[in-house]
Amino acid sequence: MKKLLKRAIPASLRRRVHEGKRSHMRAAMRRVSARGLSIGTVIDVGASDGRWSKQTMDYFPGADYLLVEANPYHKPALEVFCAAHPKTRFVLAAASDKSGRVRFNADDPFGGKADPGEGATAIEVDAMRLDDAIGPDARGPYLLKLDTHGYELPILEGASEVLANAALVSIEVYNFKIAPEALLFDQMVAFMRDKGFGVVDMSDPLWRPGDRCFWQMDLYFQPLTCPELGDTSYS
Repeated sequence: MKKLLKRAIPASLRRRVHEGKRSHMRAAMRRVSARGLSIGTVIDVGASDGRWSKQTMDYFPGADYLLVEANPYHKPALEVFCAAHPKTRFVLAAASDKSGRVRFNADDPFGGKADPGEGATAIEVDAMRLDDAIGPDARGPYLLKLDTHGYELPILEGASEVLANAALVSIEVYNFKIAPEALLFDQMVAFMRDKGFGVVDMSDPLWRPGDRCFWQMDLYFQPLTCPELGDTSYS
């Protein structure tokens, strides 16, 4: 029934409805892009089947898109996605702080993470640094998105060149320590501030169903040098 309703409602109307919800990803992207942000390449880490990149194209249609996904489950969908969108390509590998091979917990196609030796369904996958994945011809500035379930630190450590030319970084952050190396959301804010970035927006807060405690959200970071973070007035 949901699929039938989705087909019956025009995509443009669905987009306006989502943009009207202030905490939706589309609303955040509309706010950020409306400030004239220039993006040359979008780097979508934890791309799954490309759905996040597809939505982001509505706000940065002129950008190139690099989709990075570790789970081979998504390879057929990514091949279809990139064939349909000429300015896209994908890399089937786990983003990390070094190239080689890592263990990847693949029990949930939409929730896996690279974490050595964890999980009965862990598989071995290629790993590479984002600084190597972008290639020499990538156009900046970058929009970097991480949906990587607690594995953010190794990825960011392997992305120093990307961060140096990033205009926007979107990271899924957590209120609980979901992995040994994971940062809590306040720790991630401090970590990114040390890297030269401050928070400019948020979206998609999630509460766990049992006790309704706050679980996660997406935070949007821009360089501390951007005009918005230099303006301390409320207007």
